[in-house]
Amino acid sequence: MSGLVKKNFDAPEETRTFEEGKGRLELVNLESGPVGRAVFEPGWRWSEHVKPIAHTDSCQAPHMGYCVSGHLAVVMDDGEKQVYGPGDFMIAPPGHDAWTVGDEPCVMIDWQGVADYAKR
Repeated sequence: MSGLVKKNFDAPEETRTFEEGKGRLELVNLESGPVGRAVFEPGWRWSEHVKPIAHTDSCQAPHMGYCVSGHLAVVMDDGEKQVYGPGDFMIAPPGHDAWTVGDEPCVMIDWQGVADYAKR
C-alpha cells in the first residue's frame, strides 16, 4: 500500500461559509488534521463575518498559514498589527481580529487553526 495522499481544494471535503457571503473556508482532511483554504472577499472582517459564528470577542484560533493572493491585516488584542500578502507565511496566536485589505479577495492556506474555525 502506498503512503501517497492526494487531496484538492477544488473538491473540498467540507465548505464553511462566512456571514453575508463574504467568503468561505474549504477543508481537506489529512491524517495529521484538517488543512483549510480560506477565501476572504473584499470587505470581510473577522469581527463582522465570523464573530457571530464563533461567539467570542476575538478570534481564539491559532493560525499557521501561507498567503496565496490578496492581503490580510491582523491585529492582536494588545494592538500589535501585521499585513500579509502573497508569499508571506503567517503565524497568528489566539486573540486577534483580521480583515481583507483592498479590492482583491485574500486566499490563505491554513494548517493549524481550522478544525473548528467558522463551524456552525
